Parts: sequence; C-alpha cells; structure tokens
Amino acid sequence: MSSNESNLSSSPPPPAPEGKARSSAGLLVLSLVLLAVLVWAMAPGRAKFAPAPLRPVPSGCSLKAPDFVSSDATEVPGVDLNSLSVDQRNHILFRLNMEPCPCGCNNSVAACKINHPNCPLVKDVVDKIVAEETGAKAQGEGARN
Repeated sequence: MSSNESNLSSSPPPPAPEGKARSSAGLLVLSLVLLAVLVWAMAPGRAKFAPAPLRPVPSGCSLKAPDFVSSDATEVPGVDLNSLSVDQRNHILFRLNMEPCPCGCNNSVAACKINHPNCPLVKDVVDKIVAEETGAKAQGEGARN
C-alpha cells in the first residue's frame, strides 16, 4: 500500500465537541471581566496631595499660586520714581518686575503691590529694593566724583 492509499482508507478523527470549548472560553472571559470589576471596585480612591506652603500665606493673597511670571509694570502704587534718574528708575522697575514676591503668590513684587496692596510682605520688599538701588547708585556716583 502506498502512503496515499493508507491516508484514504483511514477514517478522519472525530470532530471536537464545539459546545464545550465555547462554554469554557466564555467562562474564562466572564471570570476575567468579573475579576477586573472586583479589583476596580475595591481600589481605594487616590488622595489628592498638595505641598505644604513654605511660609504661611498672608491674608489678602491668593492661596492658589500659578507659576511665576514676570510683569511689565511701569508704575507701582506708593513708589515715587519721578525724582530718580532714568537709570535708577529703570533698575528699580526691572527688579520690581522680575523678582518674585516672598508672600507666596508667585507674582512679581510689582504685580503683588498692584493686585494685593494690603499684602504685609510686599511693602517691605519694595522699600528694600528702592533703598538698595538708590543707595547703590548714590554711592557709585559719589565714588566717581
């Protein structure tokens, strides 16, 4: 007998029962879905942490501070820049617009002074910057004479 004849004479294997294979696959999928639902239902909610402020935020300043963005104020209330030279005025305005306010509002010193005039920390910072710039320029001009 040749190999072709033996293959033809042998009977094909019996087909696998389809009902049982489908039911076990369905049972497996159903088990996985139920397990996923159980895990999702039992997962605790995530805590929403916020970093503690480095300093207490004074009243009048916003509690939610965005990222620091410098300002471009040319006049700051309560600061008289008219009697100063152009260089002094520009240096003071530059520092007031570029330095962040220490109260934690993430505004520049000038923006904090404009938006929060009652902030207890900004007045001291403005006075310090004006004193440093006018004193430094006066000393620099005195040394040149």
